[in-house]
Amino acid sequence: MAESNFVDYVKIHCQSGKGGAGSVHVRRAKNVPRGGPDGGDGGRGGHVIAKGNSQFWTLLHLRFTRHIKAGEGIGGSSQLCSGADGADYIIDVPLGTIIKDAETLEIIGEVVEEGQEIIVKKGGRGGLGNANFKTATNQTPMYAQPGEPLEEGFVVMELKVLADVGLVGFPSSGKSTLLSVVSAAKPEIAEYHFTTLKPNLGIVSYRDNKSFVMADIPGIIEGAHLGKGLGLRFLRHIERNSTLLFMVPIDTDNIDKEYRILLHELKQYNPELLDKSRILAITKSDIFDEDMIRDLAPELPKDVDLVFISAVSGKGIDKLKDMIWGKINSQV
Repeated sequence: MAESNFVDYVKIHCQSGKGGAGSVHVRRAKNVPRGGPDGGDGGRGGHVIAKGNSQFWTLLHLRFTRHIKAGEGIGGSSQLCSGADGADYIIDVPLGTIIKDAETLEIIGEVVEEGQEIIVKKGGRGGLGNANFKTATNQTPMYAQPGEPLEEGFVVMELKVLADVGLVGFPSSGKSTLLSVVSAAKPEIAEYHFTTLKPNLGIVSYRDNKSFVMADIPGIIEGAHLGKGLGLRFLRHIERNSTLLFMVPIDTDNIDKEYRILLHELKQYNPELLDKSRILAITKSDIFDEDMIRDLAPELPKDVDLVFISAVSGKGIDKLKDMIWGKINSQV
């Protein structure tokens, strides 16, 4: 099923490589009767690295990955030869991925840019060979450093979708329909709740070859911040959207009340979400004539920019794009 192709949470055991040991060696040659120490350094153990890759938009490729192990550093040898570094293990992750320690839940890092690298588990440093410990009073040290130990443990990777604008609304409020009309995305659309079980991304074309990214977030229900419905699983995706587009159908019983419920759910989950710029789109407005729309004025919110739209007829779509573009580009 298409819904199974979106994976936004994985837990993986990661192990870096231990450092190679330094070498204890004394130069021996026919014409060098009193050769000094020439033990080389050990190589660094390989890191486990998460790297941003914009070609991925889900953690699906890591779903069945249980263990990751980087290469070990090679020990040093004679003639001051250093051992090779262990091979790093690169994990490609989509932009918007947060890496946490699975036990402490401490955030190791967040991948938000193409090519950005975060060391998840650091490889052990290679040990110094005995050539490094030669002194005036100890011309032939017979000791070297061992390599540093590896790091290992479980890490959690969580994806928060990165988009310019996120669609917020109850199930069947027209979010998927809007995304399918303004972009090339093909979300599943049907007349029942929770058709959308995964975030969908679409690139929306704007004037003068400009564009912005829109995310259709699965529908919120009252109590979502407590885990009801799809709850906490998808509320976190809204955190990474710079602008929030609230969507309320024109035929709902009370537009202002429904908008306030959506605001309340976001506030209870994360109060900082209310600091984002907001637009309210009154959807399915093609079913009302202009007189009926004017009669709605008393029940419309007064503290948010709003627009009447119809994804089916195209009403208000250009105005909505203008409003979104203005909000996106007004942010510092």
